[in-house]
Amino acid sequence: MAFHEVRFPDDISRGARGGPERRTQIVELASGDEERNASWANSRRRYDVAYGIRRADDLAAVVAFFEARNGRLHGFRFKDWGDYKSGTPSAAIWPTDQEIGTGNGSLTEFALLKRYSSGAQSWTRAIAKPVSGSVRVALGGVEQISGWSADTSTGVVTFDTAPAAGVAITAGFAFDVPVRFDTDALDVTLDLERLGSITSIPLLEIRR
Repeated sequence: MAFHEVRFPDDISRGARGGPERRTQIVELASGDEERNASWANSRRRYDVAYGIRRADDLAAVVAFFEARNGRLHGFRFKDWGDYKSGTPSAAIWPTDQEIGTGNGSLTEFALLKRYSSGAQSWTRAIAKPVSGSVRVALGGVEQISGWSADTSTGVVTFDTAPAAGVAITAGFAFDVPVRFDTDALDVTLDLERLGSITSIPLLEIRR
């Protein structure tokens, strides 16, 4: 089981449907009140790329991609066009978009993170698949052009010299979602004139 550092075709993913999924247990009491418990600490994303197939060539590209991944066996990158940047989709990437840590004078590695906030509540998402060449880093609000590197297969930023104690470390980046096919069979019509009858080609986020 391996992860292939290749991205699903952008022109097809642009028309896909999907988003985050949570798992919540709800128990209704005899009084009519509810007790709710989160089964998952983190969300998991699901997509259906069948909606992005508009031409016979798109179908051929998906079949080739599916075969090269051996169905559900190997993971790959997927661009979620609704959520693929450290900031909002319409904003440029800035090195101060997300705080990823605070220096202590000895730590040199920091994982990329993205926070989702609404009111006083927030949730922090680990970013494991940043896009090559998109990562920008700042120390104390000052962008660092050199002296660090970003691993695009793990999302870890490594500094040549440990940031000083108390220094805020921030980053901006574009990222992909690590996913796999959630089926070992492609149920598609063989009539190329009726591509709209494709039922579903599901993708599921890989969590490690």
